Amino acid sequence: MKFDHDVLPAKTGEEINLAEVVDALCVANNGFSGALRRDQREQPLPSRDIIIEIVEALRSVLFPGYFGFSGLKASSVHFHVGATLDRIRPVLEEQIKRGRCFSCREDRENGCLPFCDERSAEIVNRFFARLPAIQRLLATDVQAAFEGDPAAASPDEVIFCYPGLQAITNYRLAHELRLLEVPLISRMITEYAHGITGIDIHPGATIGRYFFIDHGTGVVIGETCIIGDRVRIYQGVTLGAKSFKLDAEGKPIKGVERHPVVEDEVIIYSGATILGRVTIGRGSVIGGNVWLVESVPPYSHISQAQTHQELYEHGAGI
Repeated sequence: MKFDHDVLPAKTGEEINLAEVVDALCVANNGFSGALRRDQREQPLPSRDIIIEIVEALRSVLFPGYFGFSGLKASSVHFHVGATLDRIRPVLEEQIKRGRCFSCREDRENGCLPFCDERSAEIVNRFFARLPAIQRLLATDVQAAFEGDPAAASPDEVIFCYPGLQAITNYRLAHELRLLEVPLISRMITEYAHGITGIDIHPGATIGRYFFIDHGTGVVIGETCIIGDRVRIYQGVTLGAKSFKLDAEGKPIKGVERHPVVEDEVIIYSGATILGRVTIGRGSVIGGNVWLVESVPPYSHISQAQTHQELYEHGAGI
């Protein structure tokens, strides 16, 4: 491994000038100048820890009694849900404001404009209004996992234990915020799930009802993916981009539709890689470890070439 001589440790017993180290770490053009723009230095960044707390609180609202206060009774569900949403509302408003201000590219003399507070409050109101619809979608995901996995003893087990459902829950929350033009916070939410489940779903993807990720580790779903209803995918599946269109400066062009479209009732088995803006037709089955860069018609069955076995004796074939 090669190190820059400027960052090599001091010799044993040699004193360092800590003030110089601190100054060097705080130089605005030291590789992180985007985080130190003049108009952002006094604007606090979103807090990852607080975002995680908000997500877990929302999980206790979407699945009351399963997460959060485990002793919840039917008679106190309304109180729990109302009190939780009331508690996180101002915190979420503040985090959304921070995320939007940090992502904003306008140069402002006095930080965020006055309407930023109002806009953040409006976003939270609209987001809260979408929570019942998110809950209904997640109920279909729970049902899909219970029906699709013989090892699932009950829907309760799916809710408590399945990493796929946890990743999908975070995705569905993040996707709504993404639609409300809150890109940074939504990405933080899905990356939180990515870190603990190994399932990477971009909040920009569009995913239908009854979605089931079995086992899940290593699943990647790209930003512009469109996934229909009753789709099932297994561990190690990649729905990615084949290549990136570049601008005149050689940088990737953002927002291009570059990920697969997976129609209704498709099954994709473990290790399959599907790249580019291809369409997997309705009812198709994509076998394990398949590499696919072309569209397939509805009800296709795609698998690897069949293995060929021969019997060798006395060193033949070596």
